[in-house]
Amino acid sequence: MSINLRRASLAGFATLGVAALLAGCASAPSTSSSSSATAAASDFIPCMVSDSGGFDDKSFNQAGYEGILEASAALGVTPVTVQSNADTDFTPNIDQLVSQNCNLIISVGFLLADATKAAATANPSVNFSIIDDSSISLPNVKPIVFDTAQAAFLAGYTAASYSKSGIVGTFGGMQIPSVTIFMDGFVDGVNYYNQQKGTTVKPIGWDVAAQTGSFTGGFAAGVEAKTAAQGLIDQGADVIMPVGGPIFLSAGEAIKDSGKDIAMIGVDSDNYLTAPDIKSLFLTSVMKGVKAGTEDVVNSAAAGKFDATPFIGTLKNDGVGIAPFHDFESKVASTLQGELDKIKAGIIDGSITVTSPSTPK
Repeated sequence: MSINLRRASLAGFATLGVAALLAGCASAPSTSSSSSATAAASDFIPCMVSDSGGFDDKSFNQAGYEGILEASAALGVTPVTVQSNADTDFTPNIDQLVSQNCNLIISVGFLLADATKAAATANPSVNFSIIDDSSISLPNVKPIVFDTAQAAFLAGYTAASYSKSGIVGTFGGMQIPSVTIFMDGFVDGVNYYNQQKGTTVKPIGWDVAAQTGSFTGGFAAGVEAKTAAQGLIDQGADVIMPVGGPIFLSAGEAIKDSGKDIAMIGVDSDNYLTAPDIKSLFLTSVMKGVKAGTEDVVNSAAAGKFDATPFIGTLKNDGVGIAPFHDFESKVASTLQGELDKIKAGIIDGSITVTSPSTPK
């Protein structure tokens, strides 16, 4: 097995437009400053291991990768990153980072939870952080999690408002909490639109009550993802939200091949910016502040302020949100943005309840 361990380079790497993420549920993340850079020991080594989507997935892994690169550059340290090509790479990749004397190891994704927990237990002097998982309760592991159901609720409402066919759909990569939380919020947002407007827009691809739906079985672009998207298209969906890294690229192919007027909703990052080749398809995106959260954890660890308190992104602290409508600005209802602003305020003040079995605690 090739570990593909490398010192990360900053040259030419694009910056994602993501929402600012606040630490925990309170103050904003610390920005890079001369004092924090000075506080970082010259031998501080921040490290990161991807899931099988890879650092060039134009989504989840890429956002974390950019976060560690930018924080490291500001601190004047050199990060070490390792890319996983399969689930079997997780444990050896983390072990390699431990052997590289990493002071902080960030695991990108729920699927790395078991390998991260084992390594953190065996190496209590090494600090770990894991994105999209809060199952590990150890003093040297900091979760970075996001209540994306809140933002996906806004996206579902948007999809229902835009739809001409009265059918919208979603599908996922794998049925894990960090995926289904998007799907829960999306479907609930569609249903809320129906309640408010007296309409019957039908969400397909995910049953919230039964917690069952359409999944490709992985996070790679390919035939499975294109087939899942085509299945929604064949049922009449004219807005589709694929959840799971680069699977949206295959959904884009299915939409283009169909020749139909179908919009897509991105996840994790503003996919209008990260996937310019198909940017015209994106109605909006459900964003989470992976990049900002990663930067904050690196800066805190470098300054000797690491702690295991979960880092939770919400609408209230701008840790999650939806992207601008971009090319669809003139195509959505003129009243939509105002309605979304009111719904967001209602979610924040608790008058509108948005929850999911996968909501982080």
